[in-house]
Amino acid sequence: MEIHHISAEHLSIDRVREIIDKKMHLDLSEDAKVRIVRCREYLDRKMENQKEPIYGVTTGFGSLCNISIDRAQLAQLQKNLVMSHACGTGERVDNEIVRLMLLLKIQSLSYGHSGVQLKTIERLIDFYNHNILPVVYQQGSLGASGDLAPLAHLSLPLLGLGEVEFEGKIYPTSEILAKFGWEPIELQSKAGLALLNGTQFMSAYGVWSLLKAQDLSAWADRIAALSLDAFDGRIEPFGDEVHLVRGHKGQLTTARTMRRLLEGSELIAHPKQHVQDPYSFRCIPQVHGASKDTIDYVTSVLETEINAVTDNPTVFPEEDIIVSAGNFHGQPIALAMDFLAIAVAELGNISERRTYKLISGSRSLPSFLVAKPGLNSGFMIPQYTAASIVSQTKGLCMPASVDSIPSSQGQEDHVSMGSNAATKLARVVLNTERVLAIELMNASQALEFRRPLHSSPINEELHAAYRRVVPFIENDEMMYPHIARSIQFLRENR
Repeated sequence: MEIHHISAEHLSIDRVREIIDKKMHLDLSEDAKVRIVRCREYLDRKMENQKEPIYGVTTGFGSLCNISIDRAQLAQLQKNLVMSHACGTGERVDNEIVRLMLLLKIQSLSYGHSGVQLKTIERLIDFYNHNILPVVYQQGSLGASGDLAPLAHLSLPLLGLGEVEFEGKIYPTSEILAKFGWEPIELQSKAGLALLNGTQFMSAYGVWSLLKAQDLSAWADRIAALSLDAFDGRIEPFGDEVHLVRGHKGQLTTARTMRRLLEGSELIAHPKQHVQDPYSFRCIPQVHGASKDTIDYVTSVLETEINAVTDNPTVFPEEDIIVSAGNFHGQPIALAMDFLAIAVAELGNISERRTYKLISGSRSLPSFLVAKPGLNSGFMIPQYTAASIVSQTKGLCMPASVDSIPSSQGQEDHVSMGSNAATKLARVVLNTERVLAIELMNASQALEFRRPLHSSPINEELHAAYRRVVPFIENDEMMYPHIARSIQFLRENR
């Protein structure tokens, strides 16, 4: 079993993908343990020597910040915080994203600016390594005081409360703690606030969606190359010259990728009867490329965020400072996730248009891509499905980050709504995956009507692999299983 050592070293998006793909276990590096213990000991000393209230440590929370709490009640204060803030509702958060929440919360707490006990972080690592996943709900966070509600659900199991999923079943946490011989954690001062403040719900959704977006961007190029050849498209719009004079990185990268994917194609070299192609083919570099540039930008934003301390107050032992500020505010990633949703949606938007062209009876392709249209509806309705999905996606692209509803009696008077941006983004990503899968169905079907000419070796290899799971359609049959297998094909062959 490979181990990822949690440390102060930069955690890249690529490294997160590697941790997930290789199912690595986590542990704390020795330097992380030193930082965590040093911060906790500093906070304990500070409480002994300082008479002035420290927000969230010796006071209430939010608009209750001016109410001091008796020292004997500080542990109960933190427990009360976690219990009272666990107000999530709606759909459950997928296990993949809960695991990312655990990873990112551990990473953020490991820097030694949060004041939590070492054993609290070690228990979170135990949950991660044993695949004990807290039951978390999608709705409840405003994305500004941190992801309070979802992170409260993530934290309840530390106290022996709430529910967890283990080996495919949901259990009361107390049963799983007993199974492993673990005692519930008794939270010390500030610990509950450190667990609940932070952007790990938003960030986990953002990272999951970003990883999917990277995959879908690559798939969009591969499928578009297949569609272009099946539609008898032209290669000239993909030459370097036209893209160099505009200069956008993603555009040039896409054009070169398309040329590479189509190299050696008999179809692309075949004489053309038409002077130019529709925009959905001719402008692939401009549209796909803009999405690539957006993905690169969002990668830089999310990499900064997952390497950040985002709870409050922030503790600086060496400087002897405890600062109540606003690093939990999700605005930096809320804006980026709204932007990414638009970029991913456009990959689906242009994909559906290519699908429509393939079934339109143009350029010697049969209507709806069946030899006997009329008796057979063929690929008529998969395009309807794609159009329906694209329409829904457009609605989901209304930016969440432009909204704010004040809370906590006006103390928290501007919020990011980044959690809504995050969950909407995930839906957009899944929608685009479905639309691209439908285009792949259509492109593969259309290619068969171009025989005996062949596409490029790369395209033919993709077509052959796809045909092992989805057949050529001669006469009408149920299409939904083929759509489902097409989606799974994209997931398993990224």
